[in-house]
Amino acid sequence: MSTIRVEGLSKRFNETTALDAVSLDFPAGSFTALLGPSGCGKTTMLRLIAGFEAPSEGRVLFGDALMADPERQVPPEARGVGVVFQSYALWPHMDVAENVAYPLKARHAKKGEIPGRVRAVLDVVGLGGFEKRRIEELSGGQRQRVALARCLIADAKIILFDEPLANLDMHLRASMVEAFRDIHRRTGATIVYVTHDQAEALALADRVAVLSQGKVLQAAPPQEVYRAPANATVAGFVGRGTIVSGTAIGHAEGATTVDISGHRIAARSAGAPAGPSKILLRPEGLRLALAGLPAKVLGSIYRGPVHEVRLALAAPGQELLLDSTEPVAIGETVHVAVSDAWVIPGG
Repeated sequence: MSTIRVEGLSKRFNETTALDAVSLDFPAGSFTALLGPSGCGKTTMLRLIAGFEAPSEGRVLFGDALMADPERQVPPEARGVGVVFQSYALWPHMDVAENVAYPLKARHAKKGEIPGRVRAVLDVVGLGGFEKRRIEELSGGQRQRVALARCLIADAKIILFDEPLANLDMHLRASMVEAFRDIHRRTGATIVYVTHDQAEALALADRVAVLSQGKVLQAAPPQEVYRAPANATVAGFVGRGTIVSGTAIGHAEGATTVDISGHRIAARSAGAPAGPSKILLRPEGLRLALAGLPAKVLGSIYRGPVHEVRLALAAPGQELLLDSTEPVAIGETVHVAVSDAWVIPGG
């Protein structure tokens, strides 16, 4: 019942298509991040799964049970889904225990069981002993944990997160990432997590679905989305790096030889055909060397452990991004050795 399937799912708001014929499976127990810029359709998909919106076309299934199509709609409260919002949606007139217990009271759970279940779930989210705290006494991270506890106490097998960390500062976000990973391990719930933050998506999920203009461009494990993006849009959105033009010359023994500005390197590919290509170069796959691609230093920003160096290749408009442990002078000519590169499919 905790497997989610969306089939040919579309949602239109008047003349605007927010989601365009998307088909995607969310296996039971999986943690899928829906990643993309504002307006790409990720929140619309979440709301269709939750039951807050009805599809214009296609359908939503939990296991083999139909949840929604254009003619039928199971209401949100009957889907057994937990939702954690960016705004927390907590009751300010209730203390922590009362907020967390609300789903149990709404389901008329036995009164004597409620306090113990509340204490147990607050321990899970690291808020043991906070039962009597008022909501206004809590930090942003603590409020988010209360919202998560309220979701968990209902024993939802599907949990949906709508940009839950967007309102938190950097340090709280880091601690909540660990909390979400731990909750997933403990509960085994099927989790769908909406975010525009690629670092969150890569750190949390066992699969990342990248959306753009209402379509899924790639759905794969985070390592694959990062190292082998399916197209230039994904390559440009996920991670740092630059896309340069080159020519694929030949493919042998799992590697493609490409020419970039007159220099030949070995690149990973999905079997790129010979001819003009787009090549993704990540900073960690580049280093300053005595020989390699000649480039001129355009700028350098100190990032703490490294200097982020922006370089110009000989061909007009071709730039690289490289991390150097040593400072380099703007205007200096250097050489760049390439240890890893990816030929973007269809480039």
